[in-house]
Amino acid sequence: MGRKFLRFFRIFCVFFLLWFILHSVYIITDGISDNGKQADIAVILGNKVNEDGTLSGRLEKRLESGIELYKKRRIEKILVSGGLGKEGFYEGDKMKTFLISKGIPESVIIVDNHGDNTRATVENTLRLQPKLHFNSIMVISQYFHVTRTKKLFKDKGVNNVSSVSPDYFEWRDLYAILREFPAYYTQ
Repeated sequence: MGRKFLRFFRIFCVFFLLWFILHSVYIITDGISDNGKQADIAVILGNKVNEDGTLSGRLEKRLESGIELYKKRRIEKILVSGGLGKEGFYEGDKMKTFLISKGIPESVIIVDNHGDNTRATVENTLRLQPKLHFNSIMVISQYFHVTRTKKLFKDKGVNNVSSVSPDYFEWRDLYAILREFPAYYTQ
C-alpha cells in the first residue's frame, strides 16, 4: 500500500505542477495581450497609495494606460475603483486627481471608493451599468490580475470584456502569480 500511495502522490504532484504552469502561462499571455478593442468604459483597479499621498508605481502605470486609451479614443469613460488604504487615502479619489492632472476631463471619470477587492469592484461597476449605459468594459490592471477580473465580469453575464495592462514588471509579480492561481478558482 505504501508504494501505491507514493506513486499516486507523485502523479498527483506532477499533475498539479503542470496545471499550475499551464494556468500561469495562460494568465500571463492573456494579461500582456492587447487585442486593440474599444470599450464604452475602462475599469482601472486600484492599488497602493503611498503614505505621503503619492501613487505607487503600479497604480500610476495603470492610470497612464487608461490615459493612453482615452487619448486614442479606445474608451469613452473611466471608472477608477479602490478602497480606503491603511495609509488613510481613498484610492479612487487619488486616482481621479491624477487623471485630472494629466488632462482627462472630470466629466468622464467615475469614482468607486468601495472597491476594496476585485469582486467588490466588479459588483460596484455592474451596479452603475443602468446609470452609465455601457455595453463593453476594458479592464486595466497588472497583467497577472486581468484574467481573473475578466472572469468575474463574465460570470456576472458581461461578455464584452477586454483588457490592457501596463508595461510594468517587478519581482513581487512572482508572488502575485502564485496568489492568482488559487484566487482564480476560489473567488
